[in-house]
Amino acid sequence: MPEEVRYERRGAAAVLTIDRPGRRNAVDGPTAERLAEGYRRFEGDDGARVLVLTGGGDEAFCAGADLKALESLGPRLADPAGPLGFTRLTPSKPTVAAISGWCLAGGLELALWCDLRVASENARLGFPERRWGVPLVDGGTQRLPRIVGLGRGLDLILTGRIVDASEALGMGLVTEVVAPGRHLERALQIAEGLAGFPQETMLADRRAAIEGLGLPLAAGLAIEAQSGPQTAAVAAQGAARFAGGEGRGGAGAGV
Repeated sequence: MPEEVRYERRGAAAVLTIDRPGRRNAVDGPTAERLAEGYRRFEGDDGARVLVLTGGGDEAFCAGADLKALESLGPRLADPAGPLGFTRLTPSKPTVAAISGWCLAGGLELALWCDLRVASENARLGFPERRWGVPLVDGGTQRLPRIVGLGRGLDLILTGRIVDASEALGMGLVTEVVAPGRHLERALQIAEGLAGFPQETMLADRRAAIEGLGLPLAAGLAIEAQSGPQTAAVAAQGAARFAGGEGRGGAGAGV
């Protein structure tokens, strides 16, 4: 895989890095292909329990599609996986975006694709392509309202305004804000925490939350109920550990 996109294992995490600092980590056609390869590698890597998506350097997570090479992305517009590599796919395992600096346009759509988003204090997020008439085609119109609500989602989608890390945290657009330079470190800490949980139940709960979103309550509850028998043995073991004193008073809660 060319160095403009790197896949590397760090503990239980796979780190997928867009490394095109001269273009603020913007994505052209070949970069999108490498991102798709990285995604497939993660899905096939049984030892990688969490994907951390980030950008090389501190200036930008990703500035979106490379508008100077837009023609190279043309063939990908109809790709079922998504123009920027994998944005129309749902991963089977948790994902975390580690954001520093500019997170714009398709870059924000890549961040929204992730389950969790850790941003440094210098992060700036938005859809400035609004002013040039470039549409959102990597999931932004669907994922942003699901994360922050329709009103706040339409605010960013319609106006194209850029928000700082503090405002993004307040609206729930990012999960956590950290000091400059700590975004990847913190994302890896979260990844290790997630990897340490019993995987069967965590993945079942994640799947129910994702698949049930937007369904009538009864349909969502039916999806949730399916995991009960499938994870009964793991749940019984966990309950026995708690009964034996493990985790009392919230000890060990959170990541």
